[in-house]
Amino acid sequence: MARPKAFVYIVRCRDGTFYIGTARDVAKRLALHDAGKGAKYTRSRGPVKLMWQEGPMTVSRALRREHQLKQLTRPQKFALISGELIVTLKRRS
Repeated sequence: MARPKAFVYIVRCRDGTFYIGTARDVAKRLALHDAGKGAKYTRSRGPVKLMWQEGPMTVSRALRREHQLKQLTRPQKFALISGELIVTLKRRS
């Protein structure tokens, strides 16, 4: 059986803040954010604009990657989006 694939994405909200999430279908997830039915954080901050995405990968890896990226500072997120910063996900031990 094939493992489900997922993507990690960063969107910029109308107020300039970033939201990081995971989805199996990024376009469908962005439509949910814009419709006010996505994450609670983005409901009052739409519309959102896709800034960066990575994948496909396993759902487990995507969730770990999402958590890792949420630890970055705002300047680091800007650098990641522009390609100036490379952040690798450490292997599980």
